[in-house]
Amino acid sequence: MSTTQSERLRELLEPLVTSQGLDLEEIEVDSVGRKRVLRVVVDSDTGADLDLIADVSRALSAKLDETNAMGEGEYTLEVGTPGAERPLTEHRHYVRAMDRLVKFQLSEGGELVARILKVDDEGVDTEVPGVKGRKATARRIAFDDIVRARVQVEFSRKDNKKEEEA
Repeated sequence: MSTTQSERLRELLEPLVTSQGLDLEEIEVDSVGRKRVLRVVVDSDTGADLDLIADVSRALSAKLDETNAMGEGEYTLEVGTPGAERPLTEHRHYVRAMDRLVKFQLSEGGELVARILKVDDEGVDTEVPGVKGRKATARRIAFDDIVRARVQVEFSRKDNKKEEEA
């Protein structure tokens, strides 16, 4: 998809997504045989439930049909939220990932897996989990030192809130 088409689709669809209280995270057009698939990824600070995704999907579909922005050929519209292991590319993504485990690729080289505790304009305060009985350690990471960051899936994490209440 050309940058011009991507920008045009973003300009067309972003106001509809924003009017629903969501952020337009990504637009992607893929060819699947003779059909095209338009994938729209939306998110918000509080997440998006299925009813809201369905409302956004209907609004986007109507706008695309009304403007003929996808042309005459067939296409499928898919609207969803970022996956569980989403990359963090914007400040708001780091804020939404607070209290989540994240794998950072650092500009100094190497990787670090740590939990985001706090986010400000310059970077993130993290807690690096202890290994083999050692205590967790705090570490500050400046945004300038982060090459890439991606949320990690945790299958066996203990719920800290339940532990604190006990």
